[in-house]
Amino acid sequence: MTAPVPVAVAGPVVGIGVDAVDVDRFRAVLARRPAMADRLFTDGERTYAERAADPVPRLATRFAAKEATMKALGVGLGAFRFDEVEVVRVGLDAPSLALAGAAAARARASGVDRWHLSLSHTDGVALAFVVAEGPTSTATAVSSVSGPTS
Repeated sequence: MTAPVPVAVAGPVVGIGVDAVDVDRFRAVLARRPAMADRLFTDGERTYAERAADPVPRLATRFAAKEATMKALGVGLGAFRFDEVEVVRVGLDAPSLALAGAAAARARASGVDRWHLSLSHTDGVALAFVVAEGPTSTATAVSSVSGPTS
């Protein structure tokens, strides 16, 4: 029999959040209130979006991620500033979340130490799905593979 092996076990799910944004409606809001992008998004998010021919779907997706993060933390609008939640993209790596200020404090108080983020958009809809996970633990797993018996 194989000796037990310590393995990392995923932490408990603290919360989940999903949000969908109508891209054309978001485009209209940004056209009416151009300064809103500066309040909602970090410099890095705006720079990333502006590299696309049409930055609005990327911004709408990031806005959906911010709202999904609020939902995962069990809070509503006003609990923290939108720009305290940043969607970070490094090279071809999957996007991730970086929290600051009151958003980071809320996550710590809720026991969140890991985020899972999935983003998608079409020409019409931007989607974000967020899972907030608590601390991982170490457990001892016993191999379920058995060899020939004698």
